[in-house]
Amino acid sequence: VQLVESGGGLVQAGGSLRLSCVTSGDTWSIISMAWYRQAPGKQRELVATIGSGGDSANYADFVKGRFTISRDNAKNTMTLQMNSLKPEDTAVYSCNAEFSIAGRDFEVWGQGTHVTVSS
Repeated sequence: VQLVESGGGLVQAGGSLRLSCVTSGDTWSIISMAWYRQAPGKQRELVATIGSGGDSANYADFVKGRFTISRDNAKNTMTLQMNSLKPEDTAVYSCNAEFSIAGRDFEVWGQGTHVTVSS
């Protein structure tokens, strides 16, 4: 399984961005996917998760009501719609997938995409 993110950039506070994560390879083996972020000088933190069927979405408290995670398995794409962005949302956002093949569990990361929110 391989992941490639896109959609980052510079936006003013209050604006919106849409991140995409395109999956390839053995996508049938994916159990769950997630978005993480890491701000400069801080540890990586979980932003949102979503189940293999595009259901069971969960969010960190700091993005609830502002961000929406979704999956389109027909297009092998996971997205993160980010609204009402704040300067503290500035970070490198990475998508993550957990998958299972032959009874073994694996984890893969994308390369990350930069999001900068100006005040």
